[in-house]
Amino acid sequence: MVQRIGIYAGTFDPIHNGHISIITRSLPLLDTLVIGVANDTGKKTLFSLEERVRLIREYFQATPHKNQIIVEPFEGLLAEFAQKKGAIAIVRGLRAISDFDYEFQMALMNRKLSPSIQTIFLMADFHLMYVSSTNLKTVASLGGNVADLTPSNVWNALCQKYQQKNYE
Repeated sequence: MVQRIGIYAGTFDPIHNGHISIITRSLPLLDTLVIGVANDTGKKTLFSLEERVRLIREYFQATPHKNQIIVEPFEGLLAEFAQKKGAIAIVRGLRAISDFDYEFQMALMNRKLSPSIQTIFLMADFHLMYVSSTNLKTVASLGGNVADLTPSNVWNALCQKYQQKNYE
């Protein structure tokens, strides 16, 4: 039987509940989901690549989905990473119309590079549409409480990075 492997890639600096929602909602469509943590994104990250991978692994290790999820760092083209992993699909989340324009262009480029790999777009949950790693870091850096928008291990790591009180 052919494994239905999907890739969900991003910087995940840090992972948040919006990402987790996309991940868990994609799992019924796939046998295995590889969460690809991008190394070379051009973004300056708060967390190192190793920290981002560790935070994601820690979170999913304590979930019922742990046997369906693999977390791996990668660099280079997403389409090449997906091919190496034997993926049939790339999973992408959409929060707003502005996301669609960018993601549509990337999906077409990935299709050109790897025609056999499909892109699956999942809409963000309504109550999480405003959540991004960038705004979480901004709020946390200014002492705001975003504990309900992240896994607890990520919230603890954010508090440690910004040396603030842990609100839990």
